[in-house]
Formats: sequence, structure tokens, C-alpha cells
Amino acid sequence: MKLLEDRILRDGQVRPGNVLKVDCFLNHQLDVKLLDAIGAEFYRIFANDGVTKILTIEASGIAIACMTARHFNVPVVFAKKAKSKNIDGDVYTSVVHSFTYGKDYDITLSKKFLTPEDRVLIVDDFLANGKAMKGLLDVCHQAGATVAGIGICIEKGFQPGGDELRKAGYKLASLAIVDHMDDHSLTFRQQD
Repeated sequence: MKLLEDRILRDGQVRPGNVLKVDCFLNHQLDVKLLDAIGAEFYRIFANDGVTKILTIEASGIAIACMTARHFNVPVVFAKKAKSKNIDGDVYTSVVHSFTYGKDYDITLSKKFLTPEDRVLIVDDFLANGKAMKGLLDVCHQAGATVAGIGICIEKGFQPGGDELRKAGYKLASLAIVDHMDDHSLTFRQQD
């Protein structure tokens, strides 16, 4: 998605350790017009896949999920990174490793919000090693829900997450795939 790639080049910051900061428009301060365009693009790609729910993980994926769900006219559900006292009833749980925070944590999702009847589009801001995505896929598997697709804003194509998901047969759409990143620059993979 050229609009997203251009914004990354203009306002993103490459930091040591393969860190790409996009917090001024995607995952801290939010450019709602850009997020709406991202949601529209995910709708264009997955419109015929029977999506009944949008699923993400807190916190960075929530805004992307909401703008995407607006185009599908379906609910958003998100996995919480800690079980809180206000989650009642049974929950699905999985363990996720956070690259950003360098630790493992449990994600939880109330069973009443994800069922075997659901066809889920999972969305998130980044895909690198795929640890968060594996946790969300595990939650879908526990629920018996069908994964209709996976929508990622920025994939780090030089890390294995995207290739592993594609090899596993998931319909994965990454709007910007970073092929190479160093301390000063980045390059994108050309996509159809």
C-alpha cells in the first residue's frame, strides 16, 4: 500500500536492533485518515471471505481493528494481555512473547466473544517473528473459529513470521513489507 509505505518513509524512524518506530501515526498517536484507508484496503482484500469478527491483541492493534471493522460492519474483539477482574466467565488463554518488551505474557479472551460460528480476520500493526500472531491463532483454534485471513500493516519480511504463516496456508495480506532495515534506512518488497 503506497500510502502506508510513503508515510513510513516520511515519518518512521529506524532504530538499532531492527526497531521501526511508527508511533507518530500508527501505534501511539493515530492518524485516523490513514487508519481508515488501511481499514478500506483490508476490506478490499478480504471482502469475499465471510468475515464475522475482527480480532486483534491489545493495545496497538485496537485502533486498526476498529477502523477495519467499520468497513466490514462487524464487531471487534481483542485479546487482553492480562486477565482482569472485569472479565467474567470462561476465557481462552495463550502465551505470547513480546519482541518490543522482551518478555512472555498471557493473553486472554472471553469465550462468549469467539465461537465456532465465527470467521475471523486477525489484524495487527506489525508482524516480525509471528509470536503474537501464533497466540491469536491458538485462541481461534481453541474457540473452533475459522481464520478467514490475517491483515498486517507492516511486516518485517527479513524475519520468519510472514513466511511461516504463508507456508501454513493462511491468507496473509501485509500492506507494507520491509525487506531490509539498517540503522539508517529501509527498503520495501515490491508487491502486486
